[in-house]
Amino acid sequence: MKQRIAVLLHNVRSTHNVGSIFRTSEAAGVEKIYLSGYTPTPRDRFGRARKDIAKTALGAEKIVPWERIASPAKIIKKLGMEGWTIVGAEQDKRAIDYRKYKSRRPTLFIFGNEVKGIPKSVRDACGALIEIPMHGRKESLNVSVAAGIILFTAMRRCTHERTQIHADISA
Repeated sequence: MKQRIAVLLHNVRSTHNVGSIFRTSEAAGVEKIYLSGYTPTPRDRFGRARKDIAKTALGAEKIVPWERIASPAKIIKKLGMEGWTIVGAEQDKRAIDYRKYKSRRPTLFIFGNEVKGIPKSVRDACGALIEIPMHGRKESLNVSVAAGIILFTAMRRCTHERTQIHADISA
């Protein structure tokens, strides 16, 4: 059974980052992307395709379902009531190393602004916070790079667990 993963991008300002996250999400099997705050959408307010997002998404914006939402709080509450785990990717005193995080439930990963991250009100609504440990002088990674690491780790972990379960059953 495939791990159900969705993504919420809140106040991600760069169209190139949004397009890149669409492309990565499609490759990782993300089932839906929610866009909130001032995050640009693949279509402008007149319904025209945004060429700047399409340039980095390479068609993924046409494949991965997406929805513009007014408030991150509403989708967090809705998915939480449906049994989803809500996980924010953010450097925070509550955050754990992303490699230690495990969930068998459907998971919504939240990624925030390139400079300010996820607002405190959204972090407080998360069931868990995860971070990628930094070993160099820079304090963070580009949001699209961080999304790629986290989404593929979640996908790989689920695939590995399914393979292990299948091997145990076959033995």
